[in-house]
Amino acid sequence: MPLQQGSARVRQRTVLLLGIVVLLAALVLAVVLASLLTHGRHEDGPKMLKWKDRGTTKNLQEVVLGRCYNYITAQHPELGDKDCLKIWESLKDAFIYKNPCNITPEDYQPLMELASHPIPCNKSLFWSKTGDLVHRYTKSNQNFLTLEDTLLGYMADRISWCGDPSAPGINYESCPKRNECESNPSSVFWKMASKMFAEAACGVVQVMLNGSVEAGAFRSSSIFGSVEIFNLNPDKVSEVHIWLMQDIGGPQSESCSGHSIQRLISILEERNFKIICEDNYRPVQLLQCVHNPDHTDCRLCTNST
Repeated sequence: MPLQQGSARVRQRTVLLLGIVVLLAALVLAVVLASLLTHGRHEDGPKMLKWKDRGTTKNLQEVVLGRCYNYITAQHPELGDKDCLKIWESLKDAFIYKNPCNITPEDYQPLMELASHPIPCNKSLFWSKTGDLVHRYTKSNQNFLTLEDTLLGYMADRISWCGDPSAPGINYESCPKRNECESNPSSVFWKMASKMFAEAACGVVQVMLNGSVEAGAFRSSSIFGSVEIFNLNPDKVSEVHIWLMQDIGGPQSESCSGHSIQRLISILEERNFKIICEDNYRPVQLLQCVHNPDHTDCRLCTNST
C-alpha cells in the first residue's frame, strides 16, 4: 500500500507540472500573437502615412484652454458660464484615436453646442482672401465680428489637430490636407463652424473680398462661396454689404461690376437678399494706408492750382 500511494503522488505531481507547463506555453503564445497583431495594426494605421499638412499643434490642450479662458474672462466676461474644460474634452473626443480621413459632423456636434453663443445683429463680417486685413479691421473696430472673433473661431485659429487610431491617439507629425481627404478634422470643423456662424447672422451683414486676386474676388469653392452664403437666412438678414478691397498699389483685378462679383450678386438676389457693393470701403482703406501712408492711393485730397 505505501508503494502504491507513493506512485499515485508521483503521477499527480507529474500531471500538475505538465499542466503548469502547458498553461505557461499558452500564455507565451498569447503574448506573441497579441504583439504580432498589434504590430500589424500599427503598420497598417494612418500613422504610417506621411500627410502633406503640418501635424497637431504642440501643447494643444494648453493652447485651447488658455484661449478659451482668455476669451470668456478678459474679452467677453458675459460668457463666463462657459465650461472650458468640457469644451476642450469635446474637441479632443471629436478626433483622438480616430482615422483623420473619417471625421463626421456628428463628431463635432457636442463641441458646437457647448461653445456657441449669440451673435448681435448687424455685426457679422464674412471674408474670403482678405484674412490679415479683415482681422486687423475687427481688432480696431469692435462693431464687427468675423468667425475668428467668436469663441469657436478664436480657439481654433491658426492651429492644427488630427488623430491616429494607434497610441497616443494624436498625430503630431502630419495631418491630411483637404485635397488628400475632405473629411479631415480641420475641414469638417471649419465647415460646421462657418455654417453655424452664417445661420446666426441677422440684420445687415458684411463680406470683405479681395479685388486684387487675378482669378476673381468671389470663388464658389471657398468657404464663403460654398457654405456661408447658402446658410444666410433671408428672413433674418435684411441686407448684404460687399466691401471689395484692392491692395494698395496692387493690381485692380476686379471691381463691383466685375464678372465674379456679378455672379455673387446673382446668387444673393436669387435668395431674395438686398445687396450693396462698394469698391474700396473707405474705413478699411484707411487702415490699409496706415502701412502705406505716402502711396498715391492713400491721398485724402490733392492740392488744386
